[in-house]
Amino acid sequence: MKVLVADDDLGSRLVAKAAVEQSGHECIVAADGDAAWQLYKQHQPNAVVTDLMMPGLDGLSLCRAIRAEERDTYTYLVLVTSQDSRDDVLAGMDAGADDYVTKPLDPFTLHTRLLVALRVTSLHADLARYRLALTKQARTDPLTQLYNRLRLAEDLEGLHSRSERYEWDYSVAMCDVDNFKSFNDIYGHQAGDAALRTVAEALSRQVRQRDGVYRFGGEEFLLVLPNQSWTAARIVVERARAAVESLGIPHSGNSSGVLTISAGISAYVAEHRVGSERLLNEADAALYEAKAAGRNRAELSEAVRHIALGR
Repeated sequence: MKVLVADDDLGSRLVAKAAVEQSGHECIVAADGDAAWQLYKQHQPNAVVTDLMMPGLDGLSLCRAIRAEERDTYTYLVLVTSQDSRDDVLAGMDAGADDYVTKPLDPFTLHTRLLVALRVTSLHADLARYRLALTKQARTDPLTQLYNRLRLAEDLEGLHSRSERYEWDYSVAMCDVDNFKSFNDIYGHQAGDAALRTVAEALSRQVRQRDGVYRFGGEEFLLVLPNQSWTAARIVVERARAAVESLGIPHSGNSSGVLTISAGISAYVAEHRVGSERLLNEADAALYEAKAAGRNRAELSEAVRHIALGR
């Protein structure tokens, strides 16, 4: 465990440092509150042992600053005071301290506080990992391991806001596996699930790291392409379409004899600054046009086609 000791009294600092290190922990020391705050931000210690009264930030202010800074971590705060009064203890707890000790500092007493600190911070670290795992799970499609619609809503809102602010382009492409119902009827749902996983992997390989691939629902996937106009998006989508076809997954219900996808593309560009929900609807409509035109192809949305034709 990493422990920060903050005290303007040299003797108290030395006693605290020796007690921390004898307890088997790493110790960082600061001679005033301002230095302690900088060291906290630099090292992110697991525990802080701080004097109540010291130059710069006092112990109460340091506790408040640390609690305001914390996000997914938890720092155990021990307040050290020579004024053993109920008011000081209550003020410290109100400022965010977890415990307190009085001067002159007793190494054994500090050792026991650090045992508690280790247990508490370990528990908080475990909880943070669990929260992170649950957050990821809630935003990941369990079958394909792609992001799901919840993550899409979050990502697309952020992308659209940035693009609107800085006048950046971006494109979206709605992709759908052709004749997937008949694929499931012919080969079974287990084969259908395996095919969706394979298609998801193929799509992911065709985009940049900054791009997004989402399972939109059923056999539908959505590509979100930041900083790409419709011309660049069409190249990416055509590459993705060809990659899926080249997998050669047998599909006797398709005219090509293999599994394929169709796609519809829309774009947020200078001539077409519309909302993200409208872009999704336009891409979906273009997808249906691709289906009607024979499948295994990509179509631009009507609005983007007008831009392409200079209308």
